[in-house]
Amino acid sequence: MTPVTAGSRPSPACWYEPAFSPKEIQSVVKAWRTFGATAPLVGGIGHVISEALDHRYKDGHPYKNYNLSKQGEGMFWASVVNPNREDDPEATSCDRQPFWVDKGQTPAEPMAASPEILAQYAYDELPVPGTEIKMAPSGRSTVNLPTWVWLDKGRFKKVSVSASLPGTGLSATTTAEPESLRIEPGTADADVFPASGSCALAERGGGIGEPYARGKANRVPPCGVTYRRSPGANATYPLRATLTWKIHWTSTTGEGGTLPSGSFGATQRVPVQEIQSVNR
Repeated sequence: MTPVTAGSRPSPACWYEPAFSPKEIQSVVKAWRTFGATAPLVGGIGHVISEALDHRYKDGHPYKNYNLSKQGEGMFWASVVNPNREDDPEATSCDRQPFWVDKGQTPAEPMAASPEILAQYAYDELPVPGTEIKMAPSGRSTVNLPTWVWLDKGRFKKVSVSASLPGTGLSATTTAEPESLRIEPGTADADVFPASGSCALAERGGGIGEPYARGKANRVPPCGVTYRRSPGANATYPLRATLTWKIHWTSTTGEGGTLPSGSFGATQRVPVQEIQSVNR
């Protein structure tokens, strides 16, 4: 998904989530003690790191004995990088060392995993289909005759993705629904329907545009384009169709809301013929 608003992206580059129990953090520190012990140039580096970790998690600065006395009463939360944004500079902004959070408590950390952050992550995973429009006539348009444009209702319907934190009961579901289709004919020598170029979701049936059928030749299509000039022999116009999806989310906590609309577009080459007639 690409947000409609330029420069906006709802999904976070990183966040904090439950990662280690007291026993697990103790095991991590123990594993560091022997790391690189026999390796050239870096020998003993593991011991240096483990000393620093012991200072923080064992010696009371601020945790004592890895919080083993609180086993089962909470977790150490650690940073996680969004796999979809690993190369983003913001992915390094979650630079806090693992910190303790009591069970059932919400950490005072803006980037701590929350229903909204889970919803933002799910946004990136929405399986939105490519914007492939239907057109009539389908092979070649004709100058001054309308070309009808519509979307296949079977493909373009709302889709949802859920994201959750295992063991916490916390999850959020993000849903995308088609909202409008924008038509850009690829030339100034054309009229679009409606005049705004934005075809809204139908109030009845939920589709966008209307399939052409016999008997509609003299009607103005609810969504379409009329080319006023041919691009020339063996040439085409680049008609671009961009579908906007409105996004909302819900969660197991009862929280919910909206996220920036997303858009998905594609360009189709449209040949346009000019029919010549001779009057005698």
